[in-house]
Amino acid sequence: MEQNNIYQAVYKVNHSGGTGSCFYLKKYDLFVTNYHVVEGFRTVAVQDNERNAYLARVVLANPAADIALLAAEGDFSAVPEIVLPENGEVSIGQRINVAGYPFGMPFTVTEGTVSSPRQLMDDSYYIQTDAAVNPGNSGGPMLNDRNELVAVTVSKFTDADNMGFGIPVATLRAVLENTDGLDTGRFHLQCDSCDELIAEEEEYCPSCGNKLPENIFKERALTDLAVFCEEAIADMGINPVLARVGQEAWKFHKGSSEIRLFVYQRNYLFCTSPINVLPKKDLEPILTYLVSEDLRPYKLGIEGNQIYIAYRIHISDVFSDYADQVKKHITGLAFKADELDNYLADTYGCEFSEYARKDAI
Repeated sequence: MEQNNIYQAVYKVNHSGGTGSCFYLKKYDLFVTNYHVVEGFRTVAVQDNERNAYLARVVLANPAADIALLAAEGDFSAVPEIVLPENGEVSIGQRINVAGYPFGMPFTVTEGTVSSPRQLMDDSYYIQTDAAVNPGNSGGPMLNDRNELVAVTVSKFTDADNMGFGIPVATLRAVLENTDGLDTGRFHLQCDSCDELIAEEEEYCPSCGNKLPENIFKERALTDLAVFCEEAIADMGINPVLARVGQEAWKFHKGSSEIRLFVYQRNYLFCTSPINVLPKKDLEPILTYLVSEDLRPYKLGIEGNQIYIAYRIHISDVFSDYADQVKKHITGLAFKADELDNYLADTYGCEFSEYARKDAI
């Protein structure tokens, strides 16, 4: 796999708790990430560098190894193969690449060297590197100079400079050895003691009697506000799971327009879309339109050269007699944005936003 194709095998993980990274293993038709990245979730979204999102199920979790395996709905046959070497050992000073989505940003590769090939922490060994590792990198791959997997990135410290850690590929191999015949329609806990895969909620491993982690089979519940917002998103014909990008935050496309739904200052719910950019010449007609057009309950605005359409309500209105009306307005903004970006392009020569979905223009 060539360096410039790494991004095709490394994906972002999105859910209502935040974001992380993962990578696809073609041999197993599974995605690998950290367990702590998806802890409390059974269904998440994996998103490629082109912002295409795919529904994925957490099918195997090993909390002790901090590894989880995901089965995604989609055709990934064209994704390059990440090789798991027979000997994944590394040495001090060896060059290493960390690939992923730090802080939920676009795909990034950082380069560094191995600081320690066997750093003992919390009774487990990790590969330590001076490559930049930040929140969001967790679950992504660490690759050697032959683009072979040597570790799964895990962020052990959030405020340490020049210090990143990886779960050695040998640990991942031990988890993967138990995936033959894995039912990818169900969640399984892998017993840390005997490697038994447990699909039903148990207090102790039925095979070896080992005490299992508490609440491991329980899913994290959505807030009442999140349930409300996801009902509105579903009314747009969008799967809300694919739209989640964090705690009470969603981002998705309706037609060509990117729609953002989020809580602001804990008091307001915003639904907004960056629809177009101002033309470089002959600004008067479009500016006149933007200040005079009445699109209530929506408002048009400009930030820099970016034109927005937005809807803002106080969160208390979500839990009032106006709830149904608010939900309709949220849904309506998505359809209005998809209509308006074409109108502004055709009438005033405004280019589509860089956030627009190009294949829907």
